[in-house]
Amino acid sequence: MSHDQVTGMEQGSMGTVSSMLETYPRGLGRIDRAKLIRCIEACIECAQACTACADADLSEERVTHLTKCIRTNLDCDDICVTTSRVLSRHTEYDANVTRAVLEACAVTCKACGDECDLHSTHHEHCRICADVCRRCEKACRELLASLG
Repeated sequence: MSHDQVTGMEQGSMGTVSSMLETYPRGLGRIDRAKLIRCIEACIECAQACTACADADLSEERVTHLTKCIRTNLDCDDICVTTSRVLSRHTEYDANVTRAVLEACAVTCKACGDECDLHSTHHEHCRICADVCRRCEKACRELLASLG
């Protein structure tokens, strides 16, 4: 597969969030569309990175040293998936639920990023995952701040 094909696939999958929001028949109200898109995409990316990192941890020789990392990866994956799904729903929107989910996601991403950082000098997958978690935490906090 060529670089252009891979890039096109990446842009296509990430552009789906924006395309789907554009098809919503009602307005999104006061939600900052760009921050919403960034947050949904960051949650999806973070869930994938956490799944992959947990799986890579399980393949390491000293897996018992990574037990907490695996656990935080799995928690973060679950919360990010849930957050992306809640943020993708706009009918009868409840701002209080959205705020609570965003806060939970930001806290979980921070915890996972911190744990992965502890292993990042020995495991590249943990370094990558920590970076993705930080981006997701930031996107959640930015969207949360914009909700007022």
